Amino acid sequence: MNNNFDRNFSEQELVRREKYKKLVEQNKDPFRETFFDRTHNTKELLEKYNGFSKEELQSKNGEQISTAGRIRLFREAGKKAIFANIQDQVGMIQIYVREDEIGAEAFESFSDLDLGDIIGITGVMMKTDHGELTIRVKKYVLLTKAMKPLPDKHAGISDIEEKYRRRYVDLIVNPETRDVFIKRNKIIRTIQKTLDDKGYMEVETPILHSIRGGATAQPFTTFYNALNNDFYLRVAPELHLKRCIVGGFEGVYEIGRLFRNEGISTRHNPEFTTIEIYVAYKNMYFVMDLCEELIRTCAMAVNGKTTLSYGGYDLDLGKPFKRLHMVDAIRDIKGIDFWKPMTFEEAKKIADEHKIKIEKHHSTVGHIINLFYEEFVEETIKEPTFVYGHPKEISPLAKANADDPRFTDRFELFILNREYANAFSELNNPIDQFERFLDQVKESDQGNEEANDMDIDFVEALEYGLPPTGGIGIGIDRLVMLLTNSESIKDVILFPQMKPRG
Repeated sequence: MNNNFDRNFSEQELVRREKYKKLVEQNKDPFRETFFDRTHNTKELLEKYNGFSKEELQSKNGEQISTAGRIRLFREAGKKAIFANIQDQVGMIQIYVREDEIGAEAFESFSDLDLGDIIGITGVMMKTDHGELTIRVKKYVLLTKAMKPLPDKHAGISDIEEKYRRRYVDLIVNPETRDVFIKRNKIIRTIQKTLDDKGYMEVETPILHSIRGGATAQPFTTFYNALNNDFYLRVAPELHLKRCIVGGFEGVYEIGRLFRNEGISTRHNPEFTTIEIYVAYKNMYFVMDLCEELIRTCAMAVNGKTTLSYGGYDLDLGKPFKRLHMVDAIRDIKGIDFWKPMTFEEAKKIADEHKIKIEKHHSTVGHIINLFYEEFVEETIKEPTFVYGHPKEISPLAKANADDPRFTDRFELFILNREYANAFSELNNPIDQFERFLDQVKESDQGNEEANDMDIDFVEALEYGLPPTGGIGIGIDRLVMLLTNSESIKDVILFPQMKPRG
């Protein structure tokens, strides 16, 4: 392990450190400051004062305000005056500093500040001859000295990897980035309010699980010292949330991080955020309607409309989403009818003819149907579509369809080739659930690293009685990508996982 922490500072960094050293020598160390009392942020100042004329603001000359922010722009206005822009979370505003207003010593110190420094100011509002709302500074204090320079205003962060590695710099210099995360927060709050208004309760369930379960995904493994055993970071909260319904709650949801030990790409981050919702006495079709409602409500909350463009494709989320059975979708695309009963050998022969790769744990017709769907259908779906009727073998937690038990009452929402939600009428028969878990154990033994473990405690919970229940998981990150027209999942996660620098 390399413990060499020697650092090579740029010329600008050395200059800033020298400035800081002088401040300390003058007993003006900015890092001693612990508090600054703001009367307004920049947005509030613009909203309150921008409607006044230059003359009206002059008549308010005694009305002092205080605000704070990061210096983003300097512009000299003669030898005795400086214009600057300061930025806070909600915006940017111009300030005007004159030597005859703050004193020669303070003006000289202000002139020596750098872009990126954080200051607090007290002053009065004015407008320039060009009509720009401006703070006429009466007093300022340096709150933080920036030791590193910000990227060039025009070039920005040229290395896209650095944009994600140094998200804090990206947030400073790119208002578009800040806007994405403000919208992300609004989406989550909108979902919470919508569900709270329906009487559903937000709960918290464990992140460390003693067994693999809740979804077909490869988990991260860790060792729990106190219990002397391996545990898994959860791949889904599903089984604990359904235990809540067994316990008598009739509508619960959880927004939180999941962890899947899989690849990193523009669509996948191994650590991501979902919401899972479970409602008693409801089924898959109720959950379809709920899913549509949540997505439309979020679109209106962040964009004020249900129409949007993503990747150059125009969508209208206000229209009813399509509903398509998986077997019908395969028949429409490939002309193969999996409604007809067939043996595994017959299905495998069809798969071989279409060059579908069959793994050892793909041992049923249901597995092959799903492989056909993933290979040939997913990439064709553009408009919002609920694809339902997944085979029983790949849906160990979903209720079998009453009319054709080869398939389940499960759906996935696809938009523009991407999955946004996964939902079922929940399996509540403990005998059937035990058998399904046994099948998952067999798949695990055959090499399926994503298979569920046997969860006897969950089976016993079902034996106490789970009412008919509809459940859904929605990917928050992908929903934010869609509603903010973000190309990569890294654009909507504040601090995405990154490969080590080469």
